[in-house]
Amino acid sequence: MEFISGAEREQLLFLPDCVDDYVGDENVVRVIDAYANSLDMRALGFSRPEPHDTGRPMYDPRDLLKLYIYGYMNRVRSSRRLEAETKRNLEVIWLLGKPSPDHKTIANFRRDNAVALKNVFRNFVRLCVKLGLYGRELVAIDGSKFKAVNSKDRNFNEKKLQERIQRLESRIEEYLREMDSSDTEEAVAADKKSAEEIAGIVAELAARKERYQSYAQELAQTGEAQKSLTDPDSRLMMANGKMDICYNVQTAVDSAYNLVAEFEVTNSTFDYNQLTPMAVRAKETLQAEGFSAVADAGYDIAQDIVAGILQGIDVHVAGAEFDVCIPAQELPDAEIHAHKNGRCLYIADRNIALCPMGRVLYPGYYKKTKGLGMFYNAPACSNCTCRCTKGVRYRRHEVAMPESAFTKTYNDENLRIKQIHIAPDPKRVRQRKCIVEHPFGTVKRSMDAGYCLTKGLQSVSGEFSLAFLAYNFKRAVNILGTKKLVEYMAA
Repeated sequence: MEFISGAEREQLLFLPDCVDDYVGDENVVRVIDAYANSLDMRALGFSRPEPHDTGRPMYDPRDLLKLYIYGYMNRVRSSRRLEAETKRNLEVIWLLGKPSPDHKTIANFRRDNAVALKNVFRNFVRLCVKLGLYGRELVAIDGSKFKAVNSKDRNFNEKKLQERIQRLESRIEEYLREMDSSDTEEAVAADKKSAEEIAGIVAELAARKERYQSYAQELAQTGEAQKSLTDPDSRLMMANGKMDICYNVQTAVDSAYNLVAEFEVTNSTFDYNQLTPMAVRAKETLQAEGFSAVADAGYDIAQDIVAGILQGIDVHVAGAEFDVCIPAQELPDAEIHAHKNGRCLYIADRNIALCPMGRVLYPGYYKKTKGLGMFYNAPACSNCTCRCTKGVRYRRHEVAMPESAFTKTYNDENLRIKQIHIAPDPKRVRQRKCIVEHPFGTVKRSMDAGYCLTKGLQSVSGEFSLAFLAYNFKRAVNILGTKKLVEYMAA
């Protein structure tokens, strides 16, 4: 008995094989094909959604979208590797119908359509809402760091720049002393540099010093804390226990099937003040009237939590239990009770702050060194029984804001307030990790998307639109199956 052998490579086939036979009915590429063909590319904002009347024919943006979705689902994100797949992968050949765009065309599509790709992500989320894959009752919010296309050597802050400037100044002085000593000697030793060589080195060091000084001036003028050269939008932040140049990607994940409801790429080094914006965007994308949002202790900012509650979102942040006074124009004056765990709340439209006792704190001065506006009320706080600050006669409320936004103009007329108690539900807090960590782990490990390939906030946002779209695609196919999804999209 012989081994199973294939056909001879030189043999001519009278009836060639049908490519469709290589793709089974349950193959996920059929879902990708059906979904991309159902999209209105013009409405989604894609560049060049229709073919030109003259000139060389262009590639259909639907085909390039199919290629990227397939690539991200199969750990292939590089444009050069995607180009190779169009020549050797039968699934991709079936998906595109045999065209093979070059890597530059593939890369330009992702770069030029970042906003449109975000719209595609949201379009698929709304499709999954109609299919009942989103419970829209509990959403977990969290952020994770993804390495940017920028090394630590090409990232600077004020301290690092001053250290380099001082080091360059000392080296320039050393070379100048060496040049002076060489001028006084009758003969220059063989191992010493000539005066001309030293002058060239000094000129190069002076140019570097001038460049670093210009970076320091730029930081002072813009008010930014960091400057990155390769990717200007990336920032140095803590990631996996070490400092690296990253982006902070925020996600809102629905608890029903761990599908990503919304995401946002930021260069904020912390998760502060990200909770409510993410919850509101998820609410709009899911078209939900209201739901519960849960987050970890990194989002424990009274201002942000109260803002979410006022938006009709039931907010639960680990460890965030406190009393806070909020404006209530439609309600009569409420009785205020002192509480050790009280928090102050800044009211932006009135430019005042409310302390836990319901006292108004007024704008005092601006602290340039920390970028904080200081609000206080010394007469009210000096006799207050609620000692919410240790060792200070009055409570100062610090508000992070640019100096240009700080003003002493305020409005405290006709102010009615009420006190609310904020406390997280321990059961919901325990659910958080099981919900929100799943997508991050899958994207970083299973899909090999733990680092960025593009530069700039907008381009990176388009990149993660594809990553989270591919993740949701996988989840939807695993839950509902290929045939059901294809039938729904065809209808």
